[in-house]
Amino acid sequence: MNKFQPIDFQDLDDLYDFLPPNELQVVKALRQLVYECIPEVKEKLSYNVPFFRKRRTICFIWPGSVPWGSTFEGVQFGFVKGHLLLNEDGYLEAGKRKYVRTKTFKSIQEVDFEKLRLLLYEASLIDSET
Repeated sequence: MNKFQPIDFQDLDDLYDFLPPNELQVVKALRQLVYECIPEVKEKLSYNVPFFRKRRTICFIWPGSVPWGSTFEGVQFGFVKGHLLLNEDGYLEAGKRKYVRTKTFKSIQEVDFEKLRLLLYEASLIDSET
């Protein structure tokens, strides 16, 4: 535990038990998509949220109710090396981050699974090449 996070999940079940139902639904759907697109990915809880890696860390799922300094509404899906993704339509947001690109979903209906699927395939290729 650190000063930014007053909680410490032992595993995914702990995280799932903590999440409100709307976030849980989005987290589970995004997680399933990651495994569908990158079956060989390894998952690890870091900063109390799921991070996914092959050679290096590729992406993460950050539910807004899991504190890190502050909380936000929805579930953030992030690409660690998002700056390398094409993202020509600006679907992913940089915010004030140099490398990471994210998209926040407040409901399952907001998730564009096809767009994320393409981004995950691209991110997996980048991971294989770097």
